[in-house]
Amino acid sequence: MEVNVLNIKGEDTGRKVVLNDAIFGITPNDHAIYLDVKQYMANQRQGTHKSKERSEISGSTRKLGRQKGGGGARRGDINSPVLVGGARVFGPKPRDYWFKLNKKVKALARKSALAYKAQESKIVVVEDFTFEAPKTKDFVNVVNNLKVADKKLLVVLPEANKNVFLSARNLQRTNLAIAASLNTYTVLNADTLVVTEGALKAIEETLIK
Repeated sequence: MEVNVLNIKGEDTGRKVVLNDAIFGITPNDHAIYLDVKQYMANQRQGTHKSKERSEISGSTRKLGRQKGGGGARRGDINSPVLVGGARVFGPKPRDYWFKLNKKVKALARKSALAYKAQESKIVVVEDFTFEAPKTKDFVNVVNNLKVADKKLLVVLPEANKNVFLSARNLQRTNLAIAASLNTYTVLNADTLVVTEGALKAIEETLIK
């Protein structure tokens, strides 16, 4: 698949790049996408939830009533889970939600996400660019020139660029990513991908081994 290369003024440079079929031309694997997104979302969880168990409640340990003949359920101290203010049975405990996912599955998921964007013609390729200083106004001008200002964007760069990152930081509907650390969730969460030429090469080097 060929895509026109634009400059930051939104003008066609007259050049085209070929989106590698080994990435952008595959048949997407929905289950691999599901697993990768599930792992990503699990890794975002802090896992700090906690409720107190019976031994952690502050209260008297005196047995409130006799064992039999009271006409109700048996219960011991005031910390019993059946009483108001008592403990919680099998409540949540701090835990790590991480789970293992094979590298090949993760790579397939990312290829699948990129393939979906290519099929939907939601990939815009631009020349590599930078700014002399961090200015949100300059980045907004680029987005307007590319006619994607009304979209939720993911701008993919070949490497970290401080001025570009700072320029886009205050824009709510724009996220930036480095090609080597691109993940399935951020690709699918964006309406349009704005990919620089250098990032395109980096994506190929990362996902084709």
